[in-house]
Amino acid sequence: MKSIGRPSMTLGCGAECALLMRRQQLAPAPRRRLAHSPCSAQAGRGAAEGATPHAKARGGTPRKGSLDKSPVSAEGLPVGSGYEADALTAPAPQQPLQVPLPLPLPVPLLEGLAEHGGWQKRWTVVGLCFVAFVLCNLDRVNMSVAILPMASQFGWDAATMGLVQSSFFWGYLLTQVAGGVLADRYGGRLILGLGVLWWSLATALTPVAAAAGLPTLLVARCLMGIGEGVAMPAMNALLAKWVPGGERSRSLALVYSGMFIGSVIGLGASPHMLNAFGWQSVFYVFGSLGVLWNIVWRSQVRSSPAEDPGLRPAERDYILANTPRSVQENAGKIPWRALLSRREVWAIILTHFCHNWGLFILLTWMPAYYNQVLGLNLTQSGLLSVLPWVAQAVMANVAGWAADNLVERGVSITTVRKVMQSIGLLGPAFFLSQLGGVTSATGAVLCMIGSQGLDAFSQAGLYANHQDIGPRYAGVLLGLSNTAGVLAGVLGSLATGFLLQAGGDAGWSNVWTVAVGFYLAGTAIWLSMSTGEKIFD
Repeated sequence: MKSIGRPSMTLGCGAECALLMRRQQLAPAPRRRLAHSPCSAQAGRGAAEGATPHAKARGGTPRKGSLDKSPVSAEGLPVGSGYEADALTAPAPQQPLQVPLPLPLPVPLLEGLAEHGGWQKRWTVVGLCFVAFVLCNLDRVNMSVAILPMASQFGWDAATMGLVQSSFFWGYLLTQVAGGVLADRYGGRLILGLGVLWWSLATALTPVAAAAGLPTLLVARCLMGIGEGVAMPAMNALLAKWVPGGERSRSLALVYSGMFIGSVIGLGASPHMLNAFGWQSVFYVFGSLGVLWNIVWRSQVRSSPAEDPGLRPAERDYILANTPRSVQENAGKIPWRALLSRREVWAIILTHFCHNWGLFILLTWMPAYYNQVLGLNLTQSGLLSVLPWVAQAVMANVAGWAADNLVERGVSITTVRKVMQSIGLLGPAFFLSQLGGVTSATGAVLCMIGSQGLDAFSQAGLYANHQDIGPRYAGVLLGLSNTAGVLAGVLGSLATGFLLQAGGDAGWSNVWTVAVGFYLAGTAIWLSMSTGEKIFD
């Protein structure tokens, strides 16, 4: 009597069969269509003997057991799954043989969409977060352009301009930690949606507040900051549940690049809108976009895969199999003492402060620098301010893909995060140190492009590290570090105004020198204290 056992077929045979079928553009279904494949006869015998002929896939080993214990591939298909040998009998001759073939070769994106179920819901979540961050900086940088005609109209000096610029950060500072706690507890969908709606309405009301007087304008900008303050923690908490670890760096890089795209659109469009319709128009138009976004957001997104009734089971299984189980549960009591007692947490907090000092100076003062130092008009200043943000948007995605590829090749997450963040700090330090001797617009723009292009590597360093060390508390951790980052924005904007007013001709050189000092300090802190390993459950 013939014994039931495992077939002797190898992975090479499976790969060759898959390749032949892909060239013929055949689906792995009817047995008669597989008659010319090199392993079809052996595949039929293996199925009749009760075992799959392709038991090995992507390094997996054949084993008995139910399918629900098998790991899940990126396309939502079971990988390396085995069948219960005693439960199968030979298929009837008239029935087609279903052979689960691995796909050992990389496939183009469009072909992958056609074969593996099309568009994935998690991509919709990431895409809408990207749009939210476009709106975030779109509503933020319009003031950096509009403040020049506003200062002329209302008679503001440099110190008052710095006060107006920093007032946004007062509110932004207040809701960082609170936004993280609320998002970890009640879900990122609710908190991010409310935040976008809040800051959009505050943006639209800015011209009314400015007409009422400086104190009212400061309150309006503070209220706008309160709304934007929850965005990063809520997004981080949401994507910790939706994005598998192998897609983390590039997904976060894409979302954060939305901020740079928002800066590009805001700095590029605002001067033209301002010249055509007045400075008030940038606040009315940009503010209304967030209301429209909120309608789409509420209809398309849920806080976790488990809460989304429209999510396909295959994608849900893949996400749940490739994210920590603890992160799918909303956080209860936050272990504040444990979080704040670890030097790895303080590495993120302190480095975020040092990084954002220079970043927010460029975000809020770049058009003024072009106008005051290089003598460019408002339209020229706005157009030249766009180019560094384009570089940053492109390089953020390059850094994200590079980081994920390095991790997939076996480089430790700690090494990847340290390398990426070091580039994101030392690069801007070098290029800003050159600005003191630059007198031409071309030279200044090239320095700004180099600074912000390399700054973008921080998206695959510091900004991805919260989910590395504590995925369940990703929102809270980002809230803590971004509080420090926002504090740097407040102090940096105020200090820049006073340095420019007191420094005379050397004012801008002093601004860049201080920023370079913070970049260097951040590098030392990051290299000596950070890690990419998970330290909180």
